Amino acid sequence: MQEMQAQTGISQRRACQLIGLSRSVLHYQPRASEQNTRLQTQLVELAQERRRFGYRRLHILLWRAGVQVNHKRIYRLYRSAGLMVKRRRRRHGVAIERERLSLPSAPNQVWSMDFVFDAPSTGRRIKCLTVVDDFTKEAVGILVDHGISGFRVTRALDEMAQFRGYPTAIRTD
Repeated sequence: MQEMQAQTGISQRRACQLIGLSRSVLHYQPRASEQNTRLQTQLVELAQERRRFGYRRLHILLWRAGVQVNHKRIYRLYRSAGLMVKRRRRRHGVAIERERLSLPSAPNQVWSMDFVFDAPSTGRRIKCLTVVDDFTKEAVGILVDHGISGFRVTRALDEMAQFRGYPTAIRTD
């Protein structure tokens, strides 16, 4: 603004009119209120005590302590203090080599068991327990119902074993 006035020789009032700026905007000096500085120090202290708390939880703590302040003001002070909750890194599973699935050499050695869910047009879910012999790829049995309990699973496996005999192992995913 001062450069413009020096180059053109016009008054400050006229320069502000040309730009479309209020003169009060030029002279405005933001003042940090005492309440804001006090709140910010309280926020920093609380954030150091409770590192995992974000501005929302800190606002609740301040509210319970009797400091009745708008959450947006707390957020603004929280950001201006440079406080941020560190995000937790996702832990990845242990990098171990998986064992390859052993291939059965005869029928009835290994059965694979899986649950399949479906929702027909009626809206009620249907659950299917499918059991397959891994050697012959033959379906040993299928149990279809709206709900299958653990007891029903063991009973169905026992019924399948009556006809074919018990397998050496059962795989589930």
